[in-house]
Amino acid sequence: MALSVSSVSGLFLLVIIILMFLGASLKIVKEYERAVIFRLGRLLGAKGPGLFFRIPMVDVFRKVDLRVVTFDVPKQRIITKDNITVDVDAVVYYRVFDPVRAVVSVENYIFATNLLAQTTLRDIIGQVELDDLLAKREELGRRLTEIIDAATDPWGIKVTSVSIKDVSLPETMQRAIAKQAEAERERRSRIIMAEGEYQAAAKMAEAAKMYEKNPVAVRLRELQTLTEIARERNLVVVTPSATGSDLATILGLVKQQTSPRER
Repeated sequence: MALSVSSVSGLFLLVIIILMFLGASLKIVKEYERAVIFRLGRLLGAKGPGLFFRIPMVDVFRKVDLRVVTFDVPKQRIITKDNITVDVDAVVYYRVFDPVRAVVSVENYIFATNLLAQTTLRDIIGQVELDDLLAKREELGRRLTEIIDAATDPWGIKVTSVSIKDVSLPETMQRAIAKQAEAERERRSRIIMAEGEYQAAAKMAEAAKMYEKNPVAVRLRELQTLTEIARERNLVVVTPSATGSDLATILGLVKQQTSPRER
């Protein structure tokens, strides 16, 4: 009876050991993860997704996330090409496309990518003027993406996008830009007024040529002007004697017709 009890205890202990071994050996990685396995320090490769087997105390693995990762580049104080100090921060989007290289080629690919983005941002912004920085953010973002992506490619990292999020200017520079914008609007308004005057003068010159060719039209225009003047209440129109009595009669009739309406 004692032997049977010891046998059952030994069997039970063996089952527990086997279950612990299997629990330590069987691992699961998600669809968006990969496990980079090292056996006694030597690289075996990447496993996953799903269930995989490793030898406890012999195999060591590291999980790598393959999803797109986003991080903010801390605000950098940079001097532009035209010697203006600005504070610039950006956003970097990247993903791991080769988990083996991301683990083997660099100690900490997240930290390394972050530092590389900071230094590249400072280098690129320092090569452009303030006007280009404010007006060509998308172009600078594409340039940053190309440079950082080329540098991180040996690490198995694909940089998909870099966006310049904010550009902070000193208060004195903000006032100067506001004055410049106001002066630009004033310049445009003056140009528009000058163009209007030029067009009006051109039309008047054309009208003068037409009147010169047709004296009757000049006379009709004169009559129309005097008629408009005569419509005004309590207004005396004095015309030269050369105009004749017909003009005075016309104006008198017009004034008599308009007077009842005004009453």
